[in-house]
Amino acid sequence: MEAIQDKFQAVVDGFIDFKGQKLADQITTYTLSIAAFLAFIVGFVAQDIRLTLYIGLAGTALTFLAVVPPWPIYNQNPVQFLAVASSAAGGSGVGSVVVGGQEVKVKT
Repeated sequence: MEAIQDKFQAVVDGFIDFKGQKLADQITTYTLSIAAFLAFIVGFVAQDIRLTLYIGLAGTALTFLAVVPPWPIYNQNPVQFLAVASSAAGGSGVGSVVVGGQEVKVKT
């Protein structure tokens, strides 16, 4: 049972990276713009406000399905954080960080 919960939690939490956020923003902008333009043109030609609204709502739903779930395409460049090495001084305000295989002292 816990395995199912863990899988569900991973899907719900779903992390995306910074490039994935930019891609999601671009998809949102372009999809909604195209849907709005198409809805306006079709509604204007058909002289039907309901058709305009339905096309706009369909475009919004399509955008929602493309952007809101954390699809794997949005996490292709995960952020790698630096590992913190434990300081020998034990809380003296000076720590060390491993950068490129070398330990660098930093103030904490």
